[in-house]
Amino acid sequence: MSIFHAILLGIIQGLSEFLPISSTAHLTVAAQLLGLVQRDHPEAWTAFIAVMQLGTMAAMIIYFFKDLWAIAAATFRDLATHGRGRGFSGYSRDSALALYIFIGTLPVAIVGYNLHQVFESEITKNLVIIGYSMVLFALFLWLGEKGPNHTRTLSDVTWIDALVIGIAQVLALIPGASRSGTTITAALLMGINRGAAARFSFLLSIPAVLASGSLELYKLYGMFKAGEHVFHLSVLNLVVATVVACITGYAAIAWLLTYLVKHTTMVLVWYRLAFGIMLLAMIAAGLISAT
Repeated sequence: MSIFHAILLGIIQGLSEFLPISSTAHLTVAAQLLGLVQRDHPEAWTAFIAVMQLGTMAAMIIYFFKDLWAIAAATFRDLATHGRGRGFSGYSRDSALALYIFIGTLPVAIVGYNLHQVFESEITKNLVIIGYSMVLFALFLWLGEKGPNHTRTLSDVTWIDALVIGIAQVLALIPGASRSGTTITAALLMGINRGAAARFSFLLSIPAVLASGSLELYKLYGMFKAGEHVFHLSVLNLVVATVVACITGYAAIAWLLTYLVKHTTMVLVWYRLAFGIMLLAMIAAGLISAT
């Protein structure tokens, strides 16, 4: 892997992580075309993607710093005062949001922990699976757009919404599904407006991405320490890709939240469909290998 490859992958990660178009799909296709994935070590590619996500995670923390600070401050304050003696009803909306993020994280934490070997295997890099997943979840996103009126705001989110959206986040473990895609779709189906759906989706992803990225970074450290050559990856390449992902990821967050104020996600639905169909056609024509 060259510095050019690292920059390119960082740009792809940053731009596609927060849009509901699947960063895993785009990165895996790019890696296949560039010959960067070693078939005998598919877990290394999973680790590389997860570590790059720490870059986009940093972008998210920077962008939502005020929100996160308010949530953390309110949570500690309310815990210290025990809801001002009025039980859970005495806790602020920011404290409730922290609880909802925790509830929404539980499903993916449980499934991811128990099935991590499956999601690190070669089957999750199969481009046929990714192609069909791109198409299928595009249709789900379309259903979310055409579903109930999207009038509910972030203040209207309940623990039931958080649990449903958290279960949808589990589907993001399927390659090509997209974490933001599955969670935004679930939020839309619950009647939450597009801007609030994207905002909650991003906040909900922080614990899961931070945990998985940190774990995979530890695994990569072990590989480097043992002297293993991980698809010609160097520490410099990993740092460059992560920093570039952070910069482009910040721009992607700002763009999407602004865009969804006045527009639907239909352009992204059509993009997913086109990408998935084109990928399947390329595989059928023998222009690209499925594995």
